[in-house]
Amino acid sequence: MRILSFVYRFLTNFAFLAAVYFSLNYIEKYNNRAILAMLVLVYAGMRAVSAVRQFFFYQKIERMEVEARRLVSLIDQGGAVSPLKKQTIADVSVLRRDSEVKAYMDLFFLALVVLLCVAKIVTD
Repeated sequence: MRILSFVYRFLTNFAFLAAVYFSLNYIEKYNNRAILAMLVLVYAGMRAVSAVRQFFFYQKIERMEVEARRLVSLIDQGGAVSPLKKQTIADVSVLRRDSEVKAYMDLFFLALVVLLCVAKIVTD
């Protein structure tokens, strides 16, 4: 299931990149193409800000994860920790790492979209 989520994220980002590429290439007038490129840049900027905010959220989750591991190790010395708590912490760790990878993938495709839009604005 993890692999499918990565494939889905890649395909949706690639479809967005392809839609931007084809829409910018099929518009003949420079003014219309530049306006569309600027609108796409605004959208890409909003998504990039959202992705960067996600990284701050993931850092907070990581700090909570470290604290939970520390608490579990303290409780584990007394012998009263359940395997369910350890599994929950491990699951949170995997989900956090996967989400970080997906955010990096989003930022990569957004950078490609920005480069494409800038190239279409600069060239005639």
